[in-house]
Amino acid sequence: MPEVMESNITDTALIFEGGGMRAAYTCAVVQELLAQELYFDFVAGISAGSSNSLNYVLRDAPRAEQSFVDIVLEPEFGSWRTWVRGKGLFNSEFIYERTGAPDQPLPMDWDFFKANPITLNVGGFNARTGEHVYWTKDDMPDMLALAKRIRASSTMPGLMPIVQIEGEPWCDGALGPSGGIALDAAKAAGYEKFFVVLTRGAGYRKAPARLPRAYDLVFRRYPQIARALLQRAENYNRTLDELAELEAQGRAYVFRPTHMKIDNQERQIARLREAHDLGAAQAKAEVPQWRGFLGRS
Repeated sequence: MPEVMESNITDTALIFEGGGMRAAYTCAVVQELLAQELYFDFVAGISAGSSNSLNYVLRDAPRAEQSFVDIVLEPEFGSWRTWVRGKGLFNSEFIYERTGAPDQPLPMDWDFFKANPITLNVGGFNARTGEHVYWTKDDMPDMLALAKRIRASSTMPGLMPIVQIEGEPWCDGALGPSGGIALDAAKAAGYEKFFVVLTRGAGYRKAPARLPRAYDLVFRRYPQIARALLQRAENYNRTLDELAELEAQGRAYVFRPTHMKIDNQERQIARLREAHDLGAAQAKAEVPQWRGFLGRS
């Protein structure tokens, strides 16, 4: 097991937005933070941001890239065939619950995860009650408990099957009040400075649902999902407004992709590698600004 260093950034929270396969771009931020030995003592992520957060906790730069690029080459990754069979467009049971084993594509160092003193928050949404929670390491006593929560946080309703955890149905944490950016978790933990990694470019605003009545039909079994989807644009844009205010106050650094060319369902390996390389180039170019903001010049 590699030695776990103490955190060297204790006054700023690290936050990763979701965005499905757009995280092929932002996983490069994980890699550059690790290369620069910038070790936050708090990280929070929702949806794909939970995987970026996990790989940051593991301090596993190769795994960060493999999780959103090379993984699509796996035969069990998912397709419309697996969706028709009820396993999801992305085969989430395989991606999150099986790939972390020692003999699988994304082996995870469980001992390192437990030993790292960082605080981890992973956002999830209860499809039955509408409750939004942030799971911590206390909720993850073993690798399966961790994997299920990362899976649940990343489960896009309609495209992936709802995840059962302790008898309750859970899905994408982006349906919560923050809209998918875990700024609320960091504030609740007492932080006043924030390093936020988004998967949307400058000026992006989420548009309201185009067919709101369709949600009631599609999610008739889980009306709380339909309700949350209708509220998501407002919640997301409100968090963006708050981030803009924090930036103006010098209390937030926001990484925004400048060349995002893929969407959340991209699965072409060449396009994913291009996205990663673009993210890596942007991250490296921004390092001086990161260090200035973090007081690590």
